[in-house]
Amino acid sequence: MVRRFNGRLAWVAGCAALFALATALPVTAQSTGMVKGVVKDTQGQPVDGAKVVIEMSEGTSRRFETKSNKKGEFIQIGLPSGAYRVTAEKDKLTSNTADVRVRISATAEANLVLGAPGAAAASKEAIAKNAELKSTLEAGIAASNAGNDDEAIAKFVHATELKPDCADCFYNIAFLHSKKKEYDKAEAAYKKAIEIRPDYSDAYNGLANIYNAQRKFEEAGAASLKAAELSGGKPGALAGGNADAMFNQGVILWNAGKIADAKKQFEGVIAANPNHAEAHFQLGMALVNEGNLPGAAGEFETYLKIAPTGPNAAQAKALVEQLKK
Repeated sequence: MVRRFNGRLAWVAGCAALFALATALPVTAQSTGMVKGVVKDTQGQPVDGAKVVIEMSEGTSRRFETKSNKKGEFIQIGLPSGAYRVTAEKDKLTSNTADVRVRISATAEANLVLGAPGAAAASKEAIAKNAELKSTLEAGIAASNAGNDDEAIAKFVHATELKPDCADCFYNIAFLHSKKKEYDKAEAAYKKAIEIRPDYSDAYNGLANIYNAQRKFEEAGAASLKAAELSGGKPGALAGGNADAMFNQGVILWNAGKIADAKKQFEGVIAANPNHAEAHFQLGMALVNEGNLPGAAGEFETYLKIAPTGPNAAQAKALVEQLKK
């Protein structure tokens, strides 16, 4: 029996709206990073008191400000992960623009030169390009929410022309192609997202989903294991890490006929997230397969408590009634 995987469109580097989710992935506790750097003048001397502006890229309004000290140094902590544009200004002089990517519990560096030739013009050009990118992404979001997948794909493709290193754009292209069961195109786009961002766990999960749909279980298992590793767990780990990635591993094992191994994964999912309804349902099915009918009934009852109107609610209710006869 094939179960639906968890899937989602990506939130493109802080763009002001989330795309539609099938099931949202858990948020980790440590979810911020930091940017530090030095502001110097064109002679290489540190600039004291320069205003440093740190903005999330790709159209969002998230903005942070700090100032450089006597050594020209600055630091900003508590930044959500994502792409940022860093600039400095003082006495009507502007700096070059530094594009950085902030990662969880990590430090990005942005070194700026105040009064560099062409800095102001470059900033104006970047602002104009960013505005076009923002409108393109918003149009892609609107088209996706309206169910116009082809139009949404076209918008995200245009976004990659404006920003070729937009990993989230390629992820969304892949996700939409996978909805249309255009698996070759989805695979290529997921791989492009991973090429840009090698630690993109959601893209590996996306690959696992499309491989599973094509019954390429070996490839699906490898991709799912990589997703789990990048989400904070280790290959084969049953506790910690991303519960949805672990659930996907269990589904792949189940579809490959490795029921005992799948059961361990579902048990691990529940240990990591006791409210993961689909894991309870699948564990119940595994227990039915083992002949542990009382245990299976308990799992189906738990599923109904967590998701009384879930996709497997009718089947779970029927199974409980049958197992308790």
